[in-house]
Parts: sequence; C-alpha cells; structure tokens
Amino acid sequence: MSQATVRDILRAKQALEAAMDLARWHADRGVEAEYKKGGSPVTVADREIDQLLRKQLPEVGDGWLSEESPDDEERLACDRVWVVDPVDGTRSFLAGRSDYSISIALLIDRQPVLGAVGAPAQGVQIVGGVGHGVELQGEPHWQLDDRAQKPRVLASRSEMDRGDWKHLEEQVSLQPVGSIAYMLAAVAAGRADATWTKYPKHEWDVAAGAALIHAANGECWLPRGGHMLWNRSRPRFISFAAAGPEQRERIADCL
Repeated sequence: MSQATVRDILRAKQALEAAMDLARWHADRGVEAEYKKGGSPVTVADREIDQLLRKQLPEVGDGWLSEESPDDEERLACDRVWVVDPVDGTRSFLAGRSDYSISIALLIDRQPVLGAVGAPAQGVQIVGGVGHGVELQGEPHWQLDDRAQKPRVLASRSEMDRGDWKHLEEQVSLQPVGSIAYMLAAVAAGRADATWTKYPKHEWDVAAGAALIHAANGECWLPRGGHMLWNRSRPRFISFAAAGPEQRERIADCL
C-alpha cells in the first residue's frame, strides 16, 4: 500500500488545528442551521471550514472530495485525493454537544492512507497514517466500562436514540457518539474496541477513520457486504464497520 509522507501528515495536522480553532470560534458565538436537500443540516461553520481546508490541503495535481463542496469528477483521475468532512456530526454541533468532529483524509491510489480527526470541543486530535502509526492528543470525554470484559463499542447517537442498539445492551459496553469519524478515530487510538453502522455512509464520513484504523493495524469491512472501493463516482458505502487489532472475531456475533 502507498504511504503518505511525513510532510503530508504535518500539513494535515496544521490544517486540522486551524479548522478546530474556527469551529470553536463559531461554537462560542452560536450558529443557525440551514437544511440541504434530503433534510441534513448545514451551518456557516461547515462552509467556512471547508473553504479553509481547501486552501491549505490540496496541491497541484491533488483531487478534492468534501461534503460541502460541489463534486468535481476530475478527482477520479487523480492519484492523490483529499477527502474532508468539515463538521461530522453537525446535529451535535448545533445542539451544543462536544462529540462532533472535523475529518481529513488522504487517499493515494484509491486507498485511505492518512487520517486526521479532531474533536474541537473536547480538545482531542487523532492523527496518523499507514506506516506511521497513530498519535492521540487529549482524551475523549468518556470512559467505557471494561470490567465485565465486554467489547467496548461506540455507537451512533441517533441510532441509539431510535433503539437500534437496544438488543446489544447486555452484550457490549456502549457509548453514544455524534460523529462516526470520531468513533473510528477513537477505535484506532485504542479508546474503544469497535464501531459499526448498518446505514449508508459517504466516503467523507469514514475515509479518515479508515486510514487511522489501518495505521493501527485494525480492520474495516462492510457488514452488509460489498467491496470497499474508494474514490468512486458515487462515493458511498451501504454500511461500515471497524475494529481494533485482533478485535473483529470478538464482536462478530454482535453483527
């Protein structure tokens, strides 16, 4: 697998820090939601962070894919593509919760090789890449109970609110989180054993987390089946799951 350079990782980390500062600035002042086609919320913070990252990350020849930018299919011919979610967990951001994140990934040869995920309200950064390992700064605002030797699992807050995880409450130690990028990054950093969703996710939701999982020697897969191909014309998976090193078999029964 191709690898990101140390320079790529440093640039991603610097861009993440600037984006986290901007997110905190908006959070302190308050933002209002607009709604995109399909009903998902977006704020001025999403758009300004998108613009900031687009100025700082892509270089000549690099492609770009972001939830908040019009998709340019020129990226399909690029060897290197930056994949960004300016605010992953916008509903948490709007509600004043701390479990939203900013997600930055670099694909090389259609594989996620670099991830940088930050939770601005928690002061947490998780950055790394294939062949470079994973670095955690700060600590997530949860402490999963592992005294019963249950798998420590992070779950979508909205899925838990709907009752989708109720049947697993006795089998695993659960923690709701508003951002799948943050969940994946926390698994990569060893702060949980696994996370998954059986609902569709876009590449910008999961690319950074997948890179970090690979960097930590964990595993990613699609619970509903299919091939995990990246930088596609329709950048969407029908499901997504990840586990830390040697954890997949342990949580297989839950899936």
